[in-house]
Amino acid sequence: MLLLAVFLSPSVHTIFAVIPPEVLGVILFLTGAQLALGSCDFSKDKGERFATVVTAGLSVWNIGLAFVIGLAVYHLLRRRLIRL
Repeated sequence: MLLLAVFLSPSVHTIFAVIPPEVLGVILFLTGAQLALGSCDFSKDKGERFATVVTAGLSVWNIGLAFVIGLAVYHLLRRRLIRL
């Protein structure tokens, strides 16, 4: 398998060079989102789903900020300071 990868790597590089990096990024993002949705169990609670979506959306931009804001949204929802 390793030999196959070594000898076919120029072909794979050519295929990736033809496809624009932006398209590859979108494909990677959508594939990651599908894997994430399949691996977690969404709650029936609308507030928990909202906190999950906010955290996932912000993690595309900045993962540290997404964690802090997601945690804040979750606690604000639990204390009923935000209503959905």
